Amino acid sequence: MIDASMSIQITTKTTASSLSRTEFLIVFAKQGSKVRLPKGVVLPANSLDAFKGHARETRVTDAQRGNAKRVLLVGVGASGDIAEESLRRIAAMVSRQAGQAGSRSASVWIDLPFGRKSAGVGQAIAEGLVMGSYRLSEFKSQAQPAGLKRLVIYAGKDFNAGVRRGYAIGTANLLARRLQDTPANLMRPRDLVREARRLAGASQRITCRAHDEKAMARMSMGSLLSVSRGSSEPAYLIHMVYKPTKKPRKKICLVGKGLTFDSGGISLKPSGKMHEMKYDMSGGAAVLGVFHALAALNPDVEVHGLVPTSENLPDGKANKPGDLVKACNGLTIEVLNTDAEGRLILADALAYAAKKIKPDAMIDLATLTGAVVVALGHELSGVMGNNESLIDELVACGEATGEGVWALPILDYHKEQMQGSVGDLRNISGPETGAGSCTGGAFLSYFAGNIPWVHMDIAGSAWGAGERDYQGGNVGTGVGVRLLVHYLQNC
Repeated sequence: MIDASMSIQITTKTTASSLSRTEFLIVFAKQGSKVRLPKGVVLPANSLDAFKGHARETRVTDAQRGNAKRVLLVGVGASGDIAEESLRRIAAMVSRQAGQAGSRSASVWIDLPFGRKSAGVGQAIAEGLVMGSYRLSEFKSQAQPAGLKRLVIYAGKDFNAGVRRGYAIGTANLLARRLQDTPANLMRPRDLVREARRLAGASQRITCRAHDEKAMARMSMGSLLSVSRGSSEPAYLIHMVYKPTKKPRKKICLVGKGLTFDSGGISLKPSGKMHEMKYDMSGGAAVLGVFHALAALNPDVEVHGLVPTSENLPDGKANKPGDLVKACNGLTIEVLNTDAEGRLILADALAYAAKKIKPDAMIDLATLTGAVVVALGHELSGVMGNNESLIDELVACGEATGEGVWALPILDYHKEQMQGSVGDLRNISGPETGAGSCTGGAFLSYFAGNIPWVHMDIAGSAWGAGERDYQGGNVGTGVGVRLLVHYLQNC
């Protein structure tokens, strides 16, 4: 079972407390300021001579006296230059260094003035410490080094309030990444259902219902059901609901694409890197990650999470290029390319949300197109939709969390290019149109109804991103979790 409790554990104390005995003490210091150590901890006389507190500067030394055996000094830079994303990365770097040094537990001493930013700084540092500890080793036949597992953070009260928030968000990100990185034969649609039910079982404020194929057939979800026909694994539509303890201010629906493996179907993908198509459920993983955080943070919004989940494989029953399917809102779709299947399962999920849930706003996340990678690379997600205010909110949330997004257009021309000749719509545009990410969004717009809606294309940002201390390389990033939690807390 994938369990976010496998991540690092963090507890908080104030700097008014005495430092408990620790094998490894991490002390954050500002450039141009005196290093503030816990009472009783004494370092060798020359240990601070070359340490200036520059951002990302580190120095390890043995303590001469006090309750710390080894001390890692960490620079965060000058006061005017400190940004939360920089601190998030520094904290992740420290977490990784401590784990690589063989420390299973450590203490962190942060006796620095951050003023009104204390809670935000505490959140960023906690997120970095947690995300920097990520390891996926449970599938190895030989036991792997445990890494850093326990941290005690000593800081001010406001800072520690942010730490507790950041811990919840960081572990939610790790849950999404573990779901992403799990091999596809161990993370099937039924396994995503199990994970959703486990989250619901752990919180009185979360419920989960998984619509099976019979239930979806009764709801006329022919578009979603068509994708699973080539697989022996049945499809599901997971519907999670979080209700706060207070009267909700808004009702928000999150929809995450949950293709646990995408071969392309009969429009078969090239074999190179096809193994990475286990990441085609990254949108669904992000939605489950968000729900993990909601139980701990209790924002006063009602949140619905939909994850249409399926496999896309070729066999005699699979969709064929040219087939016609019908979504639950009555629109018929020409399946001109079976590798454009994500939009087929999202179509029924969005239409279901618009008809049954009627949220105040709806956001979907999907590894939808390779075109967005061409446009924006691996560091940004593309956002587009029918509501400029909602798009602007998500752009701002991306800036605040370090999960950057960039607005792309959906033109009337793009919508026209998705109209079919045999059916109402076609699932891909012609080669003369280009703008593959925009036309993918244009297709989805037909199913959002009049609900304020934004589509996030995370095909570039979900995995394969550059090194950022807390993520990077050919593993999942958990993108969307931190951004959406920030949105839900501030919408």
